[in-house]
Amino acid sequence: MLMNQNQASNSNNSPSVQEANDYVPYVPPASDVPKKEILKLNFSDPFIWLRKGWQDLLSFKSGTTFFGVCFFVMAVILGIVFRNKPEYTMSIVSGCLLLGPFLALGLYEVSRRNELGLPKSFIQSTTCWRNHIRSMGMLVLVLIVLELLWGRASLVVFAVFFNTGMPSTTGVMEAIFNAQNLEFLLVYAMVGGVFAALVFAVSVVSIPMILDRDTDAISAAITSIQVVFVNLPVMLLWGALLTVLVAVALIPAGLGLIVIGPWLGYATWHAYRGSVKWLDKV
Repeated sequence: MLMNQNQASNSNNSPSVQEANDYVPYVPPASDVPKKEILKLNFSDPFIWLRKGWQDLLSFKSGTTFFGVCFFVMAVILGIVFRNKPEYTMSIVSGCLLLGPFLALGLYEVSRRNELGLPKSFIQSTTCWRNHIRSMGMLVLVLIVLELLWGRASLVVFAVFFNTGMPSTTGVMEAIFNAQNLEFLLVYAMVGGVFAALVFAVSVVSIPMILDRDTDAISAAITSIQVVFVNLPVMLLWGALLTVLVAVALIPAGLGLIVIGPWLGYATWHAYRGSVKWLDKV
């Protein structure tokens, strides 16, 4: 009787033992997504990008003027709203973030065609966004969310240091340039710096990558962040150069944006090509 029970127990357990012995762990198939390499950059590279961007600008003067005027008009509208209706400034900034990347995409298309030896086309440079509308829309949404959070954080900083409500344009400028508000200036600069760094990291090469590889926005943003972290000192230099050149462009009533805006757009394409290498390309 005991033997029969043992035999029954062994017969019940043997299939599971056999299954355990025959078990083969699942190995997912190899990804068909092209592999990329984040290149190590030198401090001379940002200046090379600017030089190549200037060459692209000179090769497409008529189209460059159109994009430059668009950047100038955006800056003028933003300045008018800031001076007269500061409460709507963030809304205008959101509009600029919505339109700006699509304009930049046209500049990247010009540089891409120059690189491939293809004829440049004004129509193609202003309509290339149609093939990437989903990825661009998602990336722009991410940028707008960051901008809104930035604006909300700025209001919190004002609320902590001042109890007079939302200040006017004059009040903002007085607060910023008042030496007695040093603590406020430090906190305000730190908060702004954090969000500016996030926007820079997410967008520094993501939009050119979307144009070049038609990738999704999340992959492009992650790659952009990787480029920044792998080459942090060089990318800090690149960010500083962008900031200084934009500031210079704004000094003569924003007229410098007509030239410097497209120039930096062309240079950004070369920043992407110089920092990301696709291993499926010969």
